Amino acid sequence: MEKYALEELKLIYRVLHGSLMENVALLDAHFFTDLQTYLHRRAQAEGVDVGDHGAWDVWLGNEAVGCAVRLEKRVSLN
Repeated sequence: MEKYALEELKLIYRVLHGSLMENVALLDAHFFTDLQTYLHRRAQAEGVDVGDHGAWDVWLGNEAVGCAVRLEKRVSLN
């Protein structure tokens, strides 16, 4: 992953993550997991608490969304 520009990796992650509901199989894709792990490490190295969804969203280049809004939009995959 290191050979790719960080902004490109963030863009790819945002696109993939944004299409999870239409492509649930991505959740089991090794590339998606590896990309997320790599981005988590990079964010943590920059002092971002990746457990704070708002901080993680901002670091990725997304608009920060509060937990209440996030929970309203949550659907079960079962």
